Amino acid sequence: MNSTKPQIMIREYRADDAPAMAQLFYDSTHSLGPRRYTPEQVSAWAPAPADPGDVHTRASDGRTTFVAIDAAEEVVAYGDLEVDGHIDHLYCRPDAAGAGVASVLLDELISRARLAGVPKLYVEASELARSLFERKGFTLLRRCNFEVRGVPIHNYAMQRFLN
Repeated sequence: MNSTKPQIMIREYRADDAPAMAQLFYDSTHSLGPRRYTPEQVSAWAPAPADPGDVHTRASDGRTTFVAIDAAEEVVAYGDLEVDGHIDHLYCRPDAAGAGVASVLLDELISRARLAGVPKLYVEASELARSLFERKGFTLLRRCNFEVRGVPIHNYAMQRFLN
């Protein structure tokens, strides 16, 4: 059995990545979300693909946004790091999920935070992402219950101190 790591490259966000990221967020939520969330929760979280203009505005608001691209230079994952250490997005295209891409991307975000002198990272991890963050040294603080578009949903507040 061949367990080859995916051939990806991590690079900083470019404006022309926004359409792929918008679609990736929607596809990831709708393809992977049902593994741990109800159809109603998935639809509330991502009722439609995001507007690429909104994705671009968000990715260029001062946060660091990285994309993982494959050999064909297609975006297969993306993640962001806000200046205060908050990791807000970490999403992987469904066909790349489970291949280690999100792990490599998270390593890059952690490395960038260290270089920037950020003392602590924090995240609200989904049911799907919680175990990845735990493997990367994040500790669980609490389960967060809230509503999105009137639908009850939850995630997990987690943190990691950087030394």
